[in-house]
Amino acid sequence: MSAQRTPPVEPGSDLIADLIAKTIHRTQGLLADGARSLGIPTPCPEIRFDLRGLAAGQARFGPGKLTQIRFNPLLLRENPGEFIAQTVPHECAHVLAYCRHGRGIRPHGPEWQAIMLRWGAQPERCHRFDVSRSATRRIREFDYHCDCREHRLSTIRHRRVLGGQIYLCRHCARPLRPGTAPKR
Repeated sequence: MSAQRTPPVEPGSDLIADLIAKTIHRTQGLLADGARSLGIPTPCPEIRFDLRGLAAGQARFGPGKLTQIRFNPLLLRENPGEFIAQTVPHECAHVLAYCRHGRGIRPHGPEWQAIMLRWGAQPERCHRFDVSRSATRRIREFDYHCDCREHRLSTIRHRRVLGGQIYLCRHCARPLRPGTAPKR
């Protein structure tokens, strides 16, 4: 199927290896089942176990990009039953909805919800796992300015700006620029 990347695991931990194998098996089974019912080729995303922080799972795809499903190994280990029953279908439904309907759909819209309901999973946007041990990332903000004021952008938006994304001020409609505003 696809290459899998396993998380850092404590030596001798057969539990996490077994959970990863079950997660991969369930992911591949749901993708095959969904593709059959939607009449599309079975997608073969790369399945990774390297997600950290608050998210339990993430589906990444787009034209010319390798499709990936990423899982949070800590949340998998701490919530195995609910994770496999809810998070795995959640991410598989994203991939199938994208493959069937393309970019124009809402991430948790009716197309995604229909796939979730077909599998008997609740079409909920967020998980309810305890993330207190996962929340190790501190939010950092970066200074930006426009013609009328100063702004603070998150790390995610800052990285998008570095990649070419342009953000406009809601007040003056001018592009945000890195740094603080020059003194007048």
